[in-house]
Amino acid sequence: MGRLTARRPVLTVTLEADAARTRRRPDTLAVEEPLEIRVGGEPLAVTMRTPGHDVELAAGFLVSEAIIAHGGQFRSAIHCGGPGTGAGAAGATENTYNVLDVTLAAGVALPAADAARRFYTTSSCGVCGKASIDAVETVSAHDVAGDPLEVDAAFLFSLPDRLRDEQAVFTKTGGLHAAALFDGASGDLLVAREDVGRHNAVDKVVGWAVLADRLPLSGTVLQVSGRASFELVQKAAMAGIPVLSAVSAPSSLAVELAEARGLTLAGFVRGSSLNVYTGAQRVRVPGED
Repeated sequence: MGRLTARRPVLTVTLEADAARTRRRPDTLAVEEPLEIRVGGEPLAVTMRTPGHDVELAAGFLVSEAIIAHGGQFRSAIHCGGPGTGAGAAGATENTYNVLDVTLAAGVALPAADAARRFYTTSSCGVCGKASIDAVETVSAHDVAGDPLEVDAAFLFSLPDRLRDEQAVFTKTGGLHAAALFDGASGDLLVAREDVGRHNAVDKVVGWAVLADRLPLSGTVLQVSGRASFELVQKAAMAGIPVLSAVSAPSSLAVELAEARGLTLAGFVRGSSLNVYTGAQRVRVPGED
């Protein structure tokens, strides 16, 4: 696993009355490094991520791209050297953690050359390199609309704080997004992941399920630390997650996609209030039939 944090000197400026006070101190930053994902030796995508849980990240990404739909289709992955790893410099050793080559199970089709995402993806964007608008709305192999899960509103209110308790690197840096998966029936936390990219954090959660052969993720709730974008709704639907809860606002396209997929989407989940934008039948509210 690569570094999760880095230390850098900073100049802190504080305004006090009519003057300013300055001091120099070390600060802890969240690490951001590129990860090139290859399938069968062929480059598929490059994403900026926080190192760690890279195999989960790749596996979740392949689910979101409809390349695989369950754990049995994912065989193995191995880190290997690649561009920008530091090899060749005087006294440098090769960093083998920024390129990951995935092997799919026998019989699973490799990504088509014209569909492969051979481009750079920033840590804030998970679909910005798609070749066309039509390619963005990938159809899921799992039926989210038919999931019978129901959850209490009080349960959803508790999730942001429970997610925050799992954000160890955010506590040190203030610079990471997070996602956590909960069992909708028992309320148990199943997995939580952090990353500089909100879409990467979700891919790591979904990838955890791939490696544990738990797809589809029926009966679960995905809690995210920021806003609910189109890409996060898409990733939840591709993994078979029926409920997506976000601390901040959803986008209009996220709501449209959630409605089309039959997914429950809650936003502004803070304290003792929330907005349910789609799939309200899954949210039980005290005093209502």
